[in-house]
Amino acid sequence: MEDAFTGDLIYVVAFGLAGLVFTLGPIITARLLARRGTRNVANKTGQYIECGMEPIGDAWIRYSAVYYLYALVFVAFAVDVLFLIPVALVYNRETNQAVPIPDFAELLIFVGMLSLVIVYAWKKGVFEWNRKTMPKS
Repeated sequence: MEDAFTGDLIYVVAFGLAGLVFTLGPIITARLLARRGTRNVANKTGQYIECGMEPIGDAWIRYSAVYYLYALVFVAFAVDVLFLIPVALVYNRETNQAVPIPDFAELLIFVGMLSLVIVYAWKKGVFEWNRKTMPKS
């Protein structure tokens, strides 16, 4: 009994140390590789972006509603995958039902409802990336 407890304790400590390495490793690496100069040295404290590059244009721009519709389509596909993968894994298992037709009908209804999201997005033109250009004056 003591040997099993010791072995389990070694695994817990090893996973804890691995977790610390994976969390603190990138932070320490970034500290070692980061530039030492600050924004105050370069007289760039008034900038909104801190990536080290000169910003081009204004940071406050309007996004089209197409981006939000595109995000909704992504969420619909994510929900679809989150539901369909577990269903696919357990679909052929032996159950008490002789014929799994009701389960298949529910699956078709779910996929049909999510496919309506694609039809809606297609009708709204979400998948057409026509970029509006500013007229030159």
